[in-house]
Amino acid sequence: MLRDELIAIFRAGVGAASAHARLPQLLPDGEPQGRTLVLGCGKAAGAMAEVAAAHLKGEVTGCLVTRHGHGARLPTGGIEVIEASHPVPDAASLAAGRRIRDLAATARKGDRVVFLISGGGSALLVDPIPGLSLDQKAAINRHLVRSGVAIADINCVRRHLSRVKGGRLAAAAASAAGDMHSFIISDVVGDDPAVVASGPTIASPFEPERAIAILAASGWKVEAGLAAMIRAAAPPPVPPHPVHVIADARTALDAASAEAVARGWTVIRIGDDLEGDASATGRAHAALALHHAAAGARCLLVSGGELTVEVRTPGGRGGPNLEYLAALMAALPERAPVAALACDSDGIDGSEDNAGGWFDAATRAPALDCNAALAANCTYDLFERIGGLVKTGPTRTNVNDIRLIAAGAP
Repeated sequence: MLRDELIAIFRAGVGAASAHARLPQLLPDGEPQGRTLVLGCGKAAGAMAEVAAAHLKGEVTGCLVTRHGHGARLPTGGIEVIEASHPVPDAASLAAGRRIRDLAATARKGDRVVFLISGGGSALLVDPIPGLSLDQKAAINRHLVRSGVAIADINCVRRHLSRVKGGRLAAAAASAAGDMHSFIISDVVGDDPAVVASGPTIASPFEPERAIAILAASGWKVEAGLAAMIRAAAPPPVPPHPVHVIADARTALDAASAEAVARGWTVIRIGDDLEGDASATGRAHAALALHHAAAGARCLLVSGGELTVEVRTPGGRGGPNLEYLAALMAALPERAPVAALACDSDGIDGSEDNAGGWFDAATRAPALDCNAALAANCTYDLFERIGGLVKTGPTRTNVNDIRLIAAGAP
């Protein structure tokens, strides 16, 4: 079945970007004089902890935090893995943030500190600036996520509200600055390490006025007290150290494309770093799909990046990948020879239980139904009705979305 083939291509991309595929050959070799302290966060943290425990030598200890359900499946030795809430932080996020920061502060000369960072860490690793409560920070986070603000801007605000982001975690471990390493699985367009998980180990510009302006532009009322807290929270110096981006969207899309070629597809890459509104992008891609379908070839349009959704309807269900697919369906003629799959590489599209969705000519919903679902932000319900949900479970990596459009001959 075409559905199974597209899912296999998606899984090839995900597997290539996993910690087990990318991290072992890059970890530091040999034993330090002291212990190795492993700290980190993100949706790949459980798998990264497994790799670290299996390959690092000597005394290895530490703590990482990941999303509920994305934890370790293999032994992690002395590395604790905490599970917390995403995309809105909870009490476990706060406990993890404080524990990991406190552990960083125990680093001493002769120790090696290994930071393992992946996307999703911004909500999972939380320690608010003085004067800001967890409830306040969670409310701001919830507002930003639902407002359609670009992830780079969201993370700018997050790092200005945090005692662990914007390089502050690495600064806490400054005593071991001579043997410190960051390994990062990127889920952001451009792969700037300072943006992934709001850069807990990467020096970032202190831009309080920009953070305040982003909040205000998003519709959040920035009271004088909050603005004063942000302006007062300048970060300490961040120790320079080796930073490795070990996997990103291109890693996954290269592997997915190779798998597709091996299966006989002609692959056309239409962007590894797409951003913007999910439904607008889906409609634009419908025109591309129809153009290539008219040629009659067995063609697969491959794209990645991170699209956004402005949530207009409280209680709506569905994430960027389903919004993209619904808009793509709505813009296609009824009998167009086009099928598509769009899934988040972490296995969760938005906040529901699906990685994304899929459709073909036989399962496609009418344009009227697609547009109604988009207007109500209820694309999950639409794809549930047509049998188009794709549920993979947590993949324990995170390099953004993988979108596949099969145009022409199946």
